[in-house]
Amino acid sequence: MSDRRHTPQLVYDDDCGFCTWCARWAVRVAPVEAVGFSDLTADQRAMLPDDWETCAHLVVGRTVYSCGEAIEQTLARSNVPTSVAVGMLRSLPGYERVREGGYRWAADRRGEWGRLASADSP
Repeated sequence: MSDRRHTPQLVYDDDCGFCTWCARWAVRVAPVEAVGFSDLTADQRAMLPDDWETCAHLVVGRTVYSCGEAIEQTLARSNVPTSVAVGMLRSLPGYERVREGGYRWAADRRGEWGRLASADSP
């Protein structure tokens, strides 16, 4: 296992097929470790916001990015071309609102995305 003090941890709902598919993809393209909700220790849960079960989180040291920002931070660390676009998007007015709205839109349709992801498992 990686050194948890240095490897960012993508915390996700491992009871969700789509979330699991996304976490596996993230591990392939970015230097992150996937940690499912069911595997969190009490200390890890204590670092997360009170509503931690409502979205994904990226824990980097003592910093926690949640929801859309967690995905953005993971993409920014990845080897996919979107990592360059993330830097440009951050400078646009209203980007944070759009990012979080997009995250919530996708998260609210996890069941639908899960059916598509299961057809193309990584």
